[in-house]
Amino acid sequence: MAESKGIESDLIPKIATGFCAGMSRTCGMCGAVSGAVMAIDLFYGRNKPDEPVAESFTKVKKLMDMFETEFGATNCQQLTGCNLGTEEGQKAFASKNLVEKCIHYTQEATRMAISIIEEGS
Repeated sequence: MAESKGIESDLIPKIATGFCAGMSRTCGMCGAVSGAVMAIDLFYGRNKPDEPVAESFTKVKKLMDMFETEFGATNCQQLTGCNLGTEEGQKAFASKNLVEKCIHYTQEATRMAISIIEEGS
């Protein structure tokens, strides 16, 4: 998404590292969803605090609704069934090869973000 906006930086994907594992194993928001929010805001976000947020919020809400409809949740722990903040949860994640699920979530969150951006263009 950044490249499509002419943004190239060694900081990408570095800045999103903490999104993995439900926001750094805190059982929070799915990192793929968080990344998709950032992608949408490359196109609809604001540059200054006094600029309007309505378009961004509408697009992000649509993403959240789409993802939750498709997968039943936007929360990492609910999506994986694992508490990645525990050793037990990390072992279950690895033994069930849930990284494949996460790859699918990332692909779908990206697809959803692209679709939302393209319909607004």
